[in-house]
Amino acid sequence: MIHWLQHETGGLLLLSAASIAVLLFLIIKIKLEPFVSLLVASLLLALAAGLSVDQIVGSALNSKTSLLETGFGGILGHIAPIVGLGTILGAILEASGGADVLTRRLLGIFGERGAPLAMGLSGLVLGIPVFFDVGIFVLAPLVYVTAKRGGRSLVLYALPLLAGLSMTHAFLPPHPGPVAAAGLLGVSLGWLIVMGLICGIPAFLAAGVAWGAWIGKRVIVGVPADYVIAEQEREAAGGAGTGGEGTAAPARPEPPLSLVLLIIAVPMLLILLATFGTVWWKGSAALPPLTLLGNPTVALSLAVLLAMWLLGVRRGISVTELSELAARSLRPIGMIMLVIGAGAFFGAVISATGVGKALAGTLSDAGLPTIVLAYLISCGLRLAQGSATVAIVTTGGIVAPLVAGGDHSQPHLALIAIAISAGSIFASHVNDGGFWIVSRYFNMSVRDTLKTWTVLETILSLVGFAVAGLLSTVV
Repeated sequence: MIHWLQHETGGLLLLSAASIAVLLFLIIKIKLEPFVSLLVASLLLALAAGLSVDQIVGSALNSKTSLLETGFGGILGHIAPIVGLGTILGAILEASGGADVLTRRLLGIFGERGAPLAMGLSGLVLGIPVFFDVGIFVLAPLVYVTAKRGGRSLVLYALPLLAGLSMTHAFLPPHPGPVAAAGLLGVSLGWLIVMGLICGIPAFLAAGVAWGAWIGKRVIVGVPADYVIAEQEREAAGGAGTGGEGTAAPARPEPPLSLVLLIIAVPMLLILLATFGTVWWKGSAALPPLTLLGNPTVALSLAVLLAMWLLGVRRGISVTELSELAARSLRPIGMIMLVIGAGAFFGAVISATGVGKALAGTLSDAGLPTIVLAYLISCGLRLAQGSATVAIVTTGGIVAPLVAGGDHSQPHLALIAIAISAGSIFASHVNDGGFWIVSRYFNMSVRDTLKTWTVLETILSLVGFAVAGLLSTVV
């Protein structure tokens, strides 16, 4: 029996399924932190599969070649600086007023009738450097103002914004999920940006624009009462604190929209140029410096320095304030990093046990494409435990051995990463923290949130995967 479990295809697949079941049990029933749950499930799988202690954790004299250290260290060395720098960049854009500038300018361009689309574009652009929940915290008041002036349902304005924020958070760097998927599958971030945009924009249009316009006329939700009361009190006070004698510090001037867009675009363009420079300028003297500048960590470092100088120091924000802002912004990502590292350890164990090869053989016999399997596994994990990050890193760990020995191009690997990311946002419901943030901030009951937000996430997921699946047949 033990030999069958550790060496035969059926036994290895059973061990893999059992380890995922243990992982879900620990997260859902025991309520254990996903980081700890992934570690426990990984260790149990490694021991059940017959891996030696030296393979799993190394020895007292040498642990550098252990699965635990190489699994954690390999992925975190790749993504930690990218996610950290992206987080700081988003915090500076938020604190400088860049989000307000962009949204108000778009509202001015599109007018009252086009206000929902303006909110969606705001989410799409600001969602690149800003985390999903932070984007809601910053932009929700602007959605309230727009909905109150327009006199229509808050849903009509909120859903396009949410679609933009969710699409960029799921499909584009420097967000943790897509960066982790790229690291696990060995994908260039340049190709991930290209495929993320190609797959994500149609998904955004279908979920945020088309679905948002349709459901926004049928689910009527008013602006939160506490916001209305606060607004009335502010008006009754005659705008006290916004320019009265010595009651508040003078407001800093808003940054120009062109500057905000430039800072967001700089790292994306540098990464893309480095990715495609190997084709366009092969052998050119310009390629080495372009490769350096287009390294994701270097590109984001330059963008952060630009933001600190142009949006911070030049506009009266001291270096001390910027340092404090950076420190505050980095605090929430510690657990995200641990979860991703533990997920990479889980993937390393799966690879070492031979589960990946067994699964690859089974898929080959069944004729099921890897990209479809990746999407379905990610969807299942998302539905079961709620966390998109856990769904991505666990699925990435399972799928990585399947593509490691194949002759897959970078575009094709990027599409598999997109499929995993698309599955990780499928059908957000009550076990997802994002569900409750949306419900609370946009004044919706659980029923209304299921009818609006859950369906929006499902459309985003299905359309994004459909485009990725179609493209995978030709690249």
